[in-house]
Amino acid sequence: MTFTITPHASPVSTQVREKTLEDPGFGRVFTDHMVTMRWSTARGWHDGKVTARAPLPLDPACAALHYAQEIFEGMKAYRTAKGEVVLFRPEQNATRFARSAERLAMPVMPESLFIQAVEELVRIDKDWVPSGAGSLYLRPFMFASEAFLGVRPAQEYIFCVIACPVGPYFKGGDKPLKLWVSDQYTRAAPGGTGAAKCGGNYAASLIAQAEASEHGCDQVVFLDAAEHRWIEELGGMNLFFVMNDGSIITPPLTGTILPGITRGSIIEIARGLGMKVSEAPYTMDQWRSDAESGKLSEAFACGTAAVIASIGEIVSSTGSFRLNNAHEAPVAKKLKEQLIGIQRGSIADSHGWVRKV
Repeated sequence: MTFTITPHASPVSTQVREKTLEDPGFGRVFTDHMVTMRWSTARGWHDGKVTARAPLPLDPACAALHYAQEIFEGMKAYRTAKGEVVLFRPEQNATRFARSAERLAMPVMPESLFIQAVEELVRIDKDWVPSGAGSLYLRPFMFASEAFLGVRPAQEYIFCVIACPVGPYFKGGDKPLKLWVSDQYTRAAPGGTGAAKCGGNYAASLIAQAEASEHGCDQVVFLDAAEHRWIEELGGMNLFFVMNDGSIITPPLTGTILPGITRGSIIEIARGLGMKVSEAPYTMDQWRSDAESGKLSEAFACGTAAVIASIGEIVSSTGSFRLNNAHEAPVAKKLKEQLIGIQRGSIADSHGWVRKV
């Protein structure tokens, strides 16, 4: 598709942008432009545009506002030491976006078109990609835009890509996370939308996240819906457990867990380093007993936003326990160094994961 490009008439000045990039925070500052595209049953994908970032006009009967047909992705652009701007495994985001669309009865976007749209925005806003430890967080999303109050798949959709420069996801830097185990709420159930990246999954997790905050915790651990004992994931991150023999366990993808791209990359990197990685069920009882016996040496969470974060304490209504090796977390640190090194070009990309824009 050929995108119509209309540069911002009054973009943020270089001085203001550079000052902002010194400490952008996370998710609050946005770049000058956005990409939009439309889909309809009559025309398919059409009207691709790169324009100044601006509010989207919506009819009050917009189907997404009533029936929640909405999906999104989270990905990043990085500036390498050589000054090049690169994406990390964007085809994986495109594939997951297509799977999410299929699950929510939405039009499936060709992967090449998804990547093209993302690259169009990165190119025009390349000066917003920070150097150093920062990155440009990219948010492609799609929602049902048809003005119709009826319970059926919509016949019109809007696709959009926006971006924001970001620093660390968690306040306080690399300190170990404190987690709350929810014994009342579940994130997803078999047959549901747990493997899709849709807003409804996150909306359903917010009350549990608020509960975690009330207990002084950074994130919430969700357990399975059926037995409420098997560990699944955090509100927006996958989990890994490192045993004292160096082996690693991560919960399997059974349809209730989001197939994280960072998760998949860590598995490949770890195996490439000679580590044994098992995708196997793991219970809260095991987590506690293995931590207390010393069988579990460390645990960490991962995701696009936070990359890898060590876990230090787990709190629940029945008590709490700690991981004594959380501050050292040598395996988590080694995997994080490898992953970031590939993303930023300081370690050779033998996997073919990095895509220059």
